[in-house]
Amino acid sequence: MIEAPPTAPPALRATGLGRRFVDRWAVRDVTLEVQRGEVLGLLGPNGAGKTTTVRMLTALIEPSEGTAAVDGLDVVHDADAVRARVGILTETPGLYDKLSATANLDFFGRLYGLPPAVRAERIERYLRLFGLWDRRRDVAGTFSKGMKQKLAIARALLHDPAVVFLDEPTAALDPEAAFIVREAIEELRRAGRTIVLATHNLDEADRLCDRIAFIRGGLLRIDSPARLRGGLGSRRLVLRVADAGSEGLGSLIAEAAGAPSTQVAAVDGAWHLSTADPEAVAPGVVRALVGAGLDVLEVHAERTSLEAVYFDVMGVRPGAGGEAA
Repeated sequence: MIEAPPTAPPALRATGLGRRFVDRWAVRDVTLEVQRGEVLGLLGPNGAGKTTTVRMLTALIEPSEGTAAVDGLDVVHDADAVRARVGILTETPGLYDKLSATANLDFFGRLYGLPPAVRAERIERYLRLFGLWDRRRDVAGTFSKGMKQKLAIARALLHDPAVVFLDEPTAALDPEAAFIVREAIEELRRAGRTIVLATHNLDEADRLCDRIAFIRGGLLRIDSPARLRGGLGSRRLVLRVADAGSEGLGSLIAEAAGAPSTQVAAVDGAWHLSTADPEAVAPGVVRALVGAGLDVLEVHAERTSLEAVYFDVMGVRPGAGGEAA
């Protein structure tokens, strides 16, 4: 009998993870796994425990309860080995402004114990990857905020870490700098890097993450963006016709959708049809409207926003000062 090769452990595993500061719990009962090549978002408001969770997972602080492992290594018992296998980007780049881009990376490469030839190869690889090669001799103090963040990401990748942790990478950046950093993260994603992205930026999480973990003092929910939206309820088909006020138009749309009880409402000159599968009902609705002699100006499916999912998971009402719903 031929034995199957042992299965590699997940890139990251946490079970019942929590951290208490004196008599206050920052976060508790975080249980999750991150597979190799996956991008996991930690999403939550400021003070939700995202940074504390990242610090525990990277062996920078010990958990008060529970366990966690990176690449199969325990964050408490194998803390030094864990720190050698993770790359971290904090909210501030932490670079030496008077050193060039190359000198910055060479310095940190030495700290990681990389041989000279390996340092040189990786420095060139990541500076080219992030579009900084032509500025390699310029001191970091002359770089824009976005460029500094890209250089800091390159530093976090030098030692070929098992998991890259990005803690609020675009916080306090202007739109152009934030765009540059998101493009850099997308490059890592396409390259198959395992990434944990702590953020409170909904659009950022939606675009970059394979799964999203909502954290607020603990793990509230975790799933893919698509499944999170689907779990919130129906979606909408939005239609605009030349004569939006035609008598019986709402009933015609509902009947054409094949579900007379489906909610149809007129909103700002358009008709909104709530349905679980807008793409499936759209052709029949359009045929019915054209058959009735109406000119269809626009038709599109409108998916549930991640913002709506966020408010639902966090249990808050927009405009109510963050109060629970």
